[in-house]
Amino acid sequence: MSVETPRRIVLLRHAKADWPDVADHERPLADRGRADAPVAGRELAATGIAFDLALCSTAARTRETWKLAVAELPQRPRTVYEDRLYEAGLGELIAVVNEVPDDVRDLLLIGHNPVTHALADALAGASEGDTLARMNRSGFPTAAFAVLTFDGSWKSVEHGVATLTAFWTPRG
Repeated sequence: MSVETPRRIVLLRHAKADWPDVADHERPLADRGRADAPVAGRELAATGIAFDLALCSTAARTRETWKLAVAELPQRPRTVYEDRLYEAGLGELIAVVNEVPDDVRDLLLIGHNPVTHALADALAGASEGDTLARMNRSGFPTAAFAVLTFDGSWKSVEHGVATLTAFWTPRG
């Protein structure tokens, strides 16, 4: 695949988590999260994007979100559970994306806020319609996702390189 091939990165925030007396990394989804994650999966399927790779944080709430969402996709992409996504800052997240092999056209990243929102905002040098304004107004709620497109290799991903083409929230 040419590095000039248009690529997509979809950023999915985990669904609503519960707050039991466990370590933060082990927090499960709340009832609302277990209801919203499959809906997010159906909406991801409706985009028509056939993901080549899913990078998922190792936290329980992101793994559970992914398990419920991926069941709604027509095809399960290769999935890598990535420790660095759990408490990543913006620079670390961009570094992880920069490591994606160039044979991947469409990437799904399942992570946490505030960095998921920060990454979508940082990458979006442009947006279709009022998509960026809607995303920033909403604050990137749980189970929301953003779709960004860009040209070039994953190594070239940096601030302002992408166009935000879609933003979906479960209560929007």
